[in-house]
Amino acid sequence: MKILDSFSEQAYAAMRIITGYLFMWHGTQKYLDFPKPGPEQLNLMLSAAGGIEIVGGILVLIGLFTRISAFICSGTMAVAYWMVHAPQGSIPFPMNNGGELAVIFTFVFLYIACRGPGLYSLDRARK
Repeated sequence: MKILDSFSEQAYAAMRIITGYLFMWHGTQKYLDFPKPGPEQLNLMLSAAGGIEIVGGILVLIGLFTRISAFICSGTMAVAYWMVHAPQGSIPFPMNNGGELAVIFTFVFLYIACRGPGLYSLDRARK
């Protein structure tokens, strides 16, 4: 499996790009009911989360201000888990409270914040 070592930078870039892409659509769902209908009513918390999802998702996708954007996205998903999903019960089992996506986004964005933009990013092009 040593051959995969030569593709680690490209794989990381693909993970960053796809993560930003997927995250962005959660925001458009809240504001635009696209690609599927979002919540009936947007409260302050959902509005803030939707804005972070759209802007943060795009910034992580294109690799601009990557570390700070990913850190904010990570924090947003941690808050989403503890304020929305964990109160539903089953804290140690996120798949029982619907929080598995929030947990995985939290840690993937934290990893991106720690590692930085990588290949195919505007941050790298600016240097």
